[in-house]
Amino acid sequence: MKGMNEMLRQAQIMQKKLTAVQEGLKAKQVEAASGGGMVTVTATAAQEILSVRIDPTVAASGDVEMLQDLVLAAVNEALKKAKEVMEQEMGQVTGGMRIPGMF
Repeated sequence: MKGMNEMLRQAQIMQKKLTAVQEGLKAKQVEAASGGGMVTVTATAAQEILSVRIDPTVAASGDVEMLQDLVLAAVNEALKKAKEVMEQEMGQVTGGMRIPGMF
């Protein structure tokens, strides 16, 4: 029984650390651009999009399809970077062990 109590205690400690890391991810930001910087997306490492900046010359061109592609590419790259940061941060707490539902 003592071994089970120790295992539960360690699980609680890990859960507290993971919660702290998750909160910290909300403060970390990543940025991605497409079209040579014509579209820039900023996101948190918790995968929340904070801003989308579009160079006015792209909007003025009137090429809506190109603008949509640039926004999509920048958003996907920002989310990819955010996921990489999240996995790295979580991996430091879990020792690389993948916990379902965490990331």
